[in-house]
Order: sequence, then C-alpha cells, then structure tokens
Amino acid sequence: MTCKVLIVDDEPNIVISLEFLMKRSGYEVGIARDGEEALAQMIAFQPDLVLLDVMLPLRNGFEVCQKIRENSAWNRVKVVMLSAKGRDLDVSKGLALGADSYITKPFSTRELVERVRSLLTSFD
Repeated sequence: MTCKVLIVDDEPNIVISLEFLMKRSGYEVGIARDGEEALAQMIAFQPDLVLLDVMLPLRNGFEVCQKIRENSAWNRVKVVMLSAKGRDLDVSKGLALGADSYITKPFSTRELVERVRSLLTSFD
C-alpha cells in the first residue's frame, strides 16, 4: 500500500519541490493551497500524513491542525507543520494542537524525508 501525503502550502515553489520530493520517495501526493481546501482534501484524498504550512489563506495551519485532531476519523493521520515561524511559542502551539512534528523553513530536504518516513512506518 502506498502512503498518501497531502501538501498544504500556498507558495507554488514550495509545493513543486515538496511534491517532487514526496513522489521521489514513493508516496502518492495530494495538494491544497489554503486551509479550506486542506480540509476538503482530508475527505476527498484521505491522506496518511499532512505537510502543513502555518501561514495559509482562509484558515491558518494551526486551525487546520485543530480541525484534523477534532475529527475522530482522522486520528491516524500524521501532521507535520512546516513554517518560517520558528519561535518556541509557535512550535509549542503547533505541537499542543496535535502536530506530530514541527519543522522550520528553510529545512533540510533529507531531514524532512526522514521525518516523514519515520512517522509513516506505523502504516506499513
């Protein structure tokens, strides 16, 4: 079974590079460009893991993460928050809202792939 990764980011360049990285790592990829689309994609695409930017139009990543965690159908979904906001307060807020991991931008692509792989090993 191929794991599904949903990329939620409004920066086209980041979406393109993350999509390439995740597909190269063997994952099926879905894309959402704002918080509302992210929640719609949770239903339509049913990802195993979400790469979630914090600063998004319509609903920010913190709100999306909270909505994911409020829905019992999405209990198994892993959430990795990606953000240029790397202050301790932002990191602890993301983790408190239920993110499984928080990675600050710019990030090492190797570190990101390893983090995704380790979070998804529970699905194998």
